[in-house]
Amino acid sequence: MTDSTAPDSTLGYRAAPGDRPAVFLVVVDNSPEMRVALRWASLRARRTGGRVGLLRVIRPSDFQHWAAVGNLMSVEAREEAEQLLQEHAAEVFQLYGGMPVLYLHEGDVKSAIIDLIDEDDDIRILVLAASTGRRGPGPLITYLTKKAIGLLRIPVTIVPGGLTDEQIDRLV
Repeated sequence: MTDSTAPDSTLGYRAAPGDRPAVFLVVVDNSPEMRVALRWASLRARRTGGRVGLLRVIRPSDFQHWAAVGNLMSVEAREEAEQLLQEHAAEVFQLYGGMPVLYLHEGDVKSAIIDLIDEDDDIRILVLAASTGRRGPGPLITYLTKKAIGLLRIPVTIVPGGLTDEQIDRLV
């Protein structure tokens, strides 16, 4: 098939000429499996002509007794989040060959994901990696697949968190 809207092997369609590329959204957290989701999304986006989006959600400061201290804590949390996003953006650049879309939100992670997906029509796939621990796939995956799957307008790709780089390279 030579049509640019032809199916691309296992997932979705390539963007037609003039369409905005699909964004593969990865939630940036401190879990070890997040890097698996990042690699998978980066390589998949490169293969399909999509883009990578990185979302970091910071919690609002609960320290309200002294406003100056609360403001300082918020500024520090934002700077740390921006630094973390930049570090992962560099990794995406190496894998994907372009800069990702960066999203920084404040609030609850679960609500922020659903709200961002609702707001940005370019986000077409949410990529998460499952925890390899005994406690299950992780609280975010459990929430999204059991309670919020009906609220999402896009598919969720769950990548096994224990995959090696070589395994991901073969799968994508």
